Amino acid sequence: MVNLTIDGQVIEIAEGSTLLEAAQQAGVTIPTLCHLADLTPEGACRVCVVEVEGVRGLVTACTYPASAGLVVRTNSAVIREARKSVVELILANHPQDCLHCQRSQDCELQSLSSNLGIREIRFEGERRSYAIDDSNPFIIRDNNKCILCGRCVRVCREIQCCDTLDWTNRGFDTKVTPAFDEPMVDSSSCVFCGTCVSACPVGALTEKPMQHAGLPDKKVKTTCPFCGVGCNFDLNVKDGKVIGVTSNLSSPVNGRLTCVKGRFGIDFIHSPERLTTPLIKKNGEFVEASWDEALDLIASKFTDIKTSHGSDALAALSSARCVNEDNYLMQKFMRAAIGTNNIDHCART
Repeated sequence: MVNLTIDGQVIEIAEGSTLLEAAQQAGVTIPTLCHLADLTPEGACRVCVVEVEGVRGLVTACTYPASAGLVVRTNSAVIREARKSVVELILANHPQDCLHCQRSQDCELQSLSSNLGIREIRFEGERRSYAIDDSNPFIIRDNNKCILCGRCVRVCREIQCCDTLDWTNRGFDTKVTPAFDEPMVDSSSCVFCGTCVSACPVGALTEKPMQHAGLPDKKVKTTCPFCGVGCNFDLNVKDGKVIGVTSNLSSPVNGRLTCVKGRFGIDFIHSPERLTTPLIKKNGEFVEASWDEALDLIASKFTDIKTSHGSDALAALSSARCVNEDNYLMQKFMRAAIGTNNIDHCART
């Protein structure tokens, strides 16, 4: 452990921690755009600059190691002007279409600009102009809005381990793309988990199903129905309808991670093909029935089979999409009520 001073507070923190972590422990807010706690520090955005006594110039808090005796200032006039200039330079090459952007009011760049009091951009110059990649049904990639923070690159490489995205070109022409700057749909390593979307602080990567849907009225945390892992995420609800899924970082099982089914497969909720009423076959055709009628029919058929052919004539296959308690009840029903051990599970390997 080492002691250092941040804005007059003496902080004890583990040696090797960063100044950003020390500031967070002290309750001091340092703005960032490229930093995520579960990724390696990058220092790309330069928004988190601070002053360290005895060190020339400003340093990035997210990468500078904490050591004994440091005296750090995080909110001087020089620091505020440096942060403001950095954000203005980012905005100078960023589309000003916030009213139409899917991430409006949920954009870290927009929020930071407001906090820094930026009302106009002092810098003018050439702007990037890239084609928007909407070649797949899941993710829209707009490099014109990319602020080159590198979050998507690192989260894809370090957490999802797909290595789909990386830097290409240099200088003003630097951009983040799949290999050979091809559409994401043509990238063999992309599984469309959407983790890169959850990491993007702006509107460079967005969920295609939520395009033009507007801001949700509310977000409801729920458990993914597609397997038994127990991942949590937020259902974005607007006008009583689920318009999409976003990560909930408080999820104990998966954090920001989801699979392609969990993030982009929830559209079955409002599918016109979804069965919402039990069907019973009468005279060769399926007709709607009540739950009581359907369950009575199932019970009578089970009883007939068990009476005529014995309990082992029946078998059950349980589903990984059910919660553990439902799977327990299924095997209990087969063993105790039906009287057979013919019970299996679709995820057993």
